[in-house]
Amino acid sequence: MYLTKYSPSKELQEFRNGFKHFDSFLDNFIENRGSLLKTDFNPSVNTREGEHAYHVEVDLPGVKKEDIDVDVKDNIVTISGERKTKKEVKEEDYYKVESSYGKFERSFTLPENVDVENIHAESQDGVLEVVIPKLAKAENKSKKIEIK
Repeated sequence: MYLTKYSPSKELQEFRNGFKHFDSFLDNFIENRGSLLKTDFNPSVNTREGEHAYHVEVDLPGVKKEDIDVDVKDNIVTISGERKTKKEVKEEDYYKVESSYGKFERSFTLPENVDVENIHAESQDGVLEVVIPKLAKAENKSKKIEIK
């Protein structure tokens, strides 16, 4: 039988080393998760109100208009789609391929005074513009009511 001397400081050190390994694991997890988040696609959106319409401009570089959907349902306009880009470089001494993919979806609740039937969208130079016309206001003309 071997005699082993009890050392509480040694056990405490082993306990601390376990936390160092756990911290290292968490750091690696966060770094990998961050790199995955970089591939997500979240386009920038600008909205503005004009005299006759509301305008929604979405920055969609590298997205073909065939890959974009604009839908209106229950007074909500939804802009969705997918970006698929692939850059390929072939040289004499190397070959490089870079791909990025990402789906996106943005929704906006429409005000009550919009003409849903005449909403239109146009994509040009990587910018999608959705124009949401306002309904013509009924003029508040005064009218004399005859008393009978």
